[in-house]
Amino acid sequence: MPKSPEHILVIRLSAMGDVAMTVPVLRAFTKQYPLVKVTVLTRGFFMPFFKGISNVNVFPADLKGKHKGVFGLHKLSKELKALGVTQVADLHNVLRTNILKTFFFGTKVVQIDKGRSEKKALVSGDIFQQLKTTHQRYADVFNALGYPVDLSNPIFPKPSELTINGFENKSEKWIGIAPFAAHEGKMYPLVLMKEVIAELSNDYRIILFGGGTEEAQILDGIAQSFDNVINTAGQLKFDEELAVISNLDVMLAMDSGNAHMAAMQGVKVITIWGVTHPYAGFAPFNQPEDYALVADRNQFPLVPTSIYGNKYPEGYEKASASISSQRIIEKIKAVI
Repeated sequence: MPKSPEHILVIRLSAMGDVAMTVPVLRAFTKQYPLVKVTVLTRGFFMPFFKGISNVNVFPADLKGKHKGVFGLHKLSKELKALGVTQVADLHNVLRTNILKTFFFGTKVVQIDKGRSEKKALVSGDIFQQLKTTHQRYADVFNALGYPVDLSNPIFPKPSELTINGFENKSEKWIGIAPFAAHEGKMYPLVLMKEVIAELSNDYRIILFGGGTEEAQILDGIAQSFDNVINTAGQLKFDEELAVISNLDVMLAMDSGNAHMAAMQGVKVITIWGVTHPYAGFAPFNQPEDYALVADRNQFPLVPTSIYGNKYPEGYEKASASISSQRIIEKIKAVI
């Protein structure tokens, strides 16, 4: 192991779920290496993810402003070097981060191996097996820097104390539901999701999560259709939303960022998978395999059709509908 004190720059700029997946890895890292300083380079919006993690500071990247383009990245590199960075862990490995790393000549730099060839084989049907998880791929970067990270005994924070209007007193079980995803092929049909909400809301408080004006309007309509259902979309600040998520008894989500935001806080997460599949390595952290409800491959044999859910044959956008609403209800009741 390198001599301490060391200062590692961790780069993961986007997307929300990918940034959230760094959190349990950094918690494990800081617990195992308490003398090492960590600076996370990411979007300022994601700063609440890292609140309370010892020795971790966030440096917000202004990629649309002063850090835009090659000259902006050069300026960013000088600002980061001024912090005393001694090593760089690139957990993103895209063109922008590769340009940024060229300015760290002489500094030890390790970038993530995304396993592109294995993932290509998975979506092409050449293999159908569990690939290395993204969390382990992140940990492998630290290992290559000289810091082996053990993820087998995860640490999670206590649920946040809630002082948010409407959420102060928890007298029943809370189920979070995040029904949206970036692509249609990853979403469970809303008509079926309403069946899930209708039954579960008889016995539990349902809290809906989403983002953007359109999603907020849809969720408002759902919340108004049922008793014991609350919509948070457009109502809470991001850090407040995270605080509510930390108090859930279970989260139901797609293959999406909400699943990872819940998992990073130690919440039980049931995920619904349409044209994507947990074998690609993007399942939420520390969740049992049977918490992932996958599309019926007898009906949809080409699943997974892509890694990110943006490509699928005609008709496959309905793949997640092969998971019955009753199966989801039964799984949630069993877990809760």
